[in-house]
Amino acid sequence: MPEPRTLTDLVTAAAEGERAAWNEIVERFSSLLWSVARAHRLGQDDAADVVQNTWLRLVDHLDSIRQPEALAGWLATTARYESLSMLRRRGRDVPVRDDDLAPNVADPAALALDAAMLDDERDGRLWQCFAQLPARCQRLLRVLMAVDRPNYASVSEALGLPVGSIGPTRMRCLTTLRTLVDDCEYVFERRGRSS
Repeated sequence: MPEPRTLTDLVTAAAEGERAAWNEIVERFSSLLWSVARAHRLGQDDAADVVQNTWLRLVDHLDSIRQPEALAGWLATTARYESLSMLRRRGRDVPVRDDDLAPNVADPAALALDAAMLDDERDGRLWQCFAQLPARCQRLLRVLMAVDRPNYASVSEALGLPVGSIGPTRMRCLTTLRTLVDDCEYVFERRGRSS
C-alpha cells in the first residue's frame, strides 16, 4: 500500500490538474466543510451551497496557496465566511408571490440614478462635516485614508507626530467627525420637516 501523499504534494499536483490529487483533497476535507456549514445551523441546501462555494474558492486560489499544510485551516475559515455570507443573504431574502412582483418592478437605470444621487448627497454632507474638523485632523485622516494599510512610521515622519500618538489621535478625530455628522443629520432632518 503506497504512503499517503503530503498536503504539499496533493496541492501541487491538484494545481497542475491531477484529478486524483483533487479527489483526495475533497475526500479528506469534505466532512470538515460540512461540519462548519452545519455548525452555522444552515439547512441541507444552504450547507451544500457553502461547501460547493468553498471548493470553488479553493480552485480559484489553488495556485497561490503558500502553506499547503495549513489547508485545513484555510478551508475551515473560508467555509465559515461562506456560511456567514449565506446567513446574511438569507436574512435579506423575503419570499413574495410572483404576481406581487410585476406592478412594483422598478427601472434599473432609475434605481442606479437614485442610488448615485443619494451617494453624492451623502458624500457632500460628509465632506461638509470633514471641512469643519481642525486642520490637524484633516491632514491626518487624509494621509491615513490615502492607502489601504498605512505605515505609521511613514505617517509619523510625514506629519511630525510620534508613532504612538497616531492611533489615539485618529480615534479622537473620527469621534469628532461622527459628532459633526450626527449634528449635520439633525439639521437636515429639521429642515426637511419645516419645508
